[in-house]
Amino acid sequence: MAETLSPRLTPPITRTSPPRRILSVWLSRLAIDSWRLGEGLARGEGADAEPLALITETAHGPRIDAANDAGLAAGARPGMMLADARALCPRIAVMPSDPAGNRALLEKLAVWALRWGPWSALDEPDGLLVDVTAVAHLFGGEEQLVADVRDKFAARGFSLRCAIAPTAGAAWALAHHGPGGAILSPADDMAAALADLPVAALRLDEDVLTVLRRLGLKRIGDLTVRFGEARGRDALHRRFRSKSPTANPLIRLDQLLGRISEPLLPVTPQTMPLVQRRLMEPIRHRPLLDTVVADLAADMAQALEALAQGARRLELGMWRVDGEVAVRQLELAAATREPAHITRLFAAKLDDIDAGFGIETVRLRASWTEPLALAQSDIEAAAEVQGTSLAACIDRLTVRLGPDAVRRPVAYTSHVPERAQRWQPPLDPAPPTQGHLAFHARPLKLLDRPERITVIYPTPKGYPRSFRWRGHLHEIVRVEGPERIAPEWWREKGSTRLRDYYRIEDREGRRYWIYRLGLFGDGRGGEPDWFLQGLCA
Repeated sequence: MAETLSPRLTPPITRTSPPRRILSVWLSRLAIDSWRLGEGLARGEGADAEPLALITETAHGPRIDAANDAGLAAGARPGMMLADARALCPRIAVMPSDPAGNRALLEKLAVWALRWGPWSALDEPDGLLVDVTAVAHLFGGEEQLVADVRDKFAARGFSLRCAIAPTAGAAWALAHHGPGGAILSPADDMAAALADLPVAALRLDEDVLTVLRRLGLKRIGDLTVRFGEARGRDALHRRFRSKSPTANPLIRLDQLLGRISEPLLPVTPQTMPLVQRRLMEPIRHRPLLDTVVADLAADMAQALEALAQGARRLELGMWRVDGEVAVRQLELAAATREPAHITRLFAAKLDDIDAGFGIETVRLRASWTEPLALAQSDIEAAAEVQGTSLAACIDRLTVRLGPDAVRRPVAYTSHVPERAQRWQPPLDPAPPTQGHLAFHARPLKLLDRPERITVIYPTPKGYPRSFRWRGHLHEIVRVEGPERIAPEWWREKGSTRLRDYYRIEDREGRRYWIYRLGLFGDGRGGEPDWFLQGLCA
């Protein structure tokens, strides 16, 4: 009897994602290190020799934002008034704080930190979060990764504390309040490992921390033990009902333990297209400079086309032999990558260039770009139609007459018709739209000023039967309205009268937009007046 072979069953392949690992980096001296780098000082060369504090002017006087090691040793603390710090250390030096510069430095460090993971995020005001999931083996393990982070930042002159944990909240808590270089394994019990940390590790507002301390909740373990069950959470929820994470300890606790997700915004590096020419011989004559600019415009068009982008702002830099740099900036009304158009606009900005002993390097950079897809126009139509686009016309007028000489109308959020439009430069961003007023029908043409009309109507509160305008009598056959528009109380006086607008049609089919200014017996004047303000289609 032949032996039958049973088919061999292969177990299904299951793919499990690796546990999440977040690296938190706390730059404890970011403001001082940023000031030191701006002054060109190395660590120990004047940066910490004398007490120094960075201050911000407030309504109650200068307040300290950060202090160096010598300043901290002298008694200065962040948040302290400068007068109190001077009482402790009269010789402390002060410098203005630069929050914008600190943020710019933090953004650059976030991009630089992508060497340790696929994405990084800002942890303002002085921290970074890096996703190091499944990348620690590239550095020989998480211990070696943490050591590499320390060495790289120390080589750049930064002081830091870092930690790795399964959640961003746990990594932040360990970096700020745990031992240096702490690593929390996914197999560890996070609630037990973080129980001894203070409640300040939950990233809560200072007033919320004060309330928790007054309630006797000083450690994270006090929250997890007493309020881990539903009854305890309800008791804490009744006191902290805010939906903001920084004001609700329950939300922060759940984010810390990984029960709910915490949204993070990764930093995406933006590359600015840049082309340049290093000339073999310095140039001094304008025709040669125009040729170089034309070549750079062609190179820039190719670079923008590869990125499917169009330039809105271009910066042309010219380096002279003596080290002087001349920069000309160009802003465009619409995204473009046409070399001829770019060359023509820059030609009007190069008339006053002083080449000195010669220009040896010319660089063109697109500092503002917008998506611009590839488009193929009709060849026959392009050959027949000769003209200039509106955006190109605005660019040429702006370059020739100046940015303040060209204006465009934009919608403005106002119920009053004559204030619903404003004029602004074509390159300025448009104000918020009147989306909430879209249901109101408005005439196609408004008069520069409403013109007074004489109306005949049966009752004081009724709509007109006929009106006289510019010497002609118009008999009304159809009426729609009224639409009441109240005066703007923050702009008008209390005696300003109401407006009731009507859309009317006369016997010849012409349509108008008229309004009655005031009501009978409103106590704000005599009889109402009638005006015509717009012409409908």
